[in-house]
Amino acid sequence: MTDTVNAPTNRSLSDMALEREGASIGKVMKIRIYPFVPVSAEGTRLTDIDGKEYLDFIAAAAVVQTGYRHPAVQQAIHQALDGVWTAMHCCHPHTHAIDLAERLMALVPGDFEKRVWFGTTGSDANDCLSRLLPKATGRRRLISFIGAYHGQTTGSAILSGHQTQADVIGLGNVTKLPYPDPYRCAFGPCSRDGCSLKCLDHIKYALQTTSPASDTAAIVLEAMQSDAGDIVPPANFLPALRQVCDDHGIWLVFDEVKTGLGRTGKWFAFQHAGIIPDAISLGKPLGGGLPLSAVVGRAELLDVSTYNLFTLGGSPAPCAAGLAVIKVVEEQKLRENAVAMGKLLLDGLQNLAKAHPLIGDVRGLGLIIGIELVRDRETREPAAHEAARLAYRCFELGLIVIYCGLHGNVIELTPPLTISEADVDEALSVLDQALSDIEAGRFDDKKLAPYSGW
Repeated sequence: MTDTVNAPTNRSLSDMALEREGASIGKVMKIRIYPFVPVSAEGTRLTDIDGKEYLDFIAAAAVVQTGYRHPAVQQAIHQALDGVWTAMHCCHPHTHAIDLAERLMALVPGDFEKRVWFGTTGSDANDCLSRLLPKATGRRRLISFIGAYHGQTTGSAILSGHQTQADVIGLGNVTKLPYPDPYRCAFGPCSRDGCSLKCLDHIKYALQTTSPASDTAAIVLEAMQSDAGDIVPPANFLPALRQVCDDHGIWLVFDEVKTGLGRTGKWFAFQHAGIIPDAISLGKPLGGGLPLSAVVGRAELLDVSTYNLFTLGGSPAPCAAGLAVIKVVEEQKLRENAVAMGKLLLDGLQNLAKAHPLIGDVRGLGLIIGIELVRDRETREPAAHEAARLAYRCFELGLIVIYCGLHGNVIELTPPLTISEADVDEALSVLDQALSDIEAGRFDDKKLAPYSGW
């Protein structure tokens, strides 16, 4: 930091770093919510460039399952780096990738022959699916859902139904349908089960019209929509959807990039519905924070005769980290901790809702939880600006959260799966104070000007 020695003392190191970044890194890769520049991390804590410590309740967008710098994951990475630094897996494999592929095939249920494909991001994993599903089935069409966020590459963005991807002009072979959201059902107020039935009727109609069943390769979805606002579908939806697919010979494919590997309390979110998919995509936590993604699915999907490969897909160090992450999640019972801490967090948030009218709904599975903010509980008017204020105020109080949702009004919590009761209590205390401050008007909106978020 030699260039900051003579800087004015009234400017923080974070401010100066962000100024330098603004002059060097393009805006197209930024979603900024508050002035935060982390330089170190340990467990569930982050420390910024000015030395302030924060409790992290986003885990780098649900990436850090095992907490920061977990010794077992760190050791696995170091050992891999001492061996083969990188490997062009398309031409010569290495054992870390083979070991991880075998482990993933064992984790994903299904009494059929499986294969694994490796990439570097969740986006390219979903791009792989968008490309291979029509080839493997001989059917041209795909169905996905409004609100879905499948990635940034062209193929994954075309599958997405999120407004941040709306500038990507899709292909005519993808039909996007309403996802069952009982709090904001696309078909009007209804019961949870009723919301599912209305969405299922719409899917069945589409299979008769715009996406004929005989030409539909797969239905691709998140078992719990995350960036749309952490929407948990009613319990009757996924089993009924599996039956619809079976009735028409359509594959059912899940995007588990954000919800997989223990976050919801099970290895994969679809397991809450007791169903078996034909393929899934993985990313984010898979590489322990290093770039790694995967598709696990039917052999006839991933053995299809076409090239879909990346030079760095399935590199040794990320694969070694992935094996370590799975081992830590299993041996340290982090799925069980996600269930216990998730319940504690949900109960605490529901108690906060009694005191804070800004909270319209609280929902989640394990340790992926959404707090939907509204200006009026009767009309359910989205409180998007208040969500931005709340995230910023939490940051000021030492808690890292983020907001998301189709209306930008949902505070998302995806902490490391290693969090403790003390961490939950601390987070609830900060959220309580921050909500009180926002509801009382104790926030200067001028601070938000440089941080437009989504």
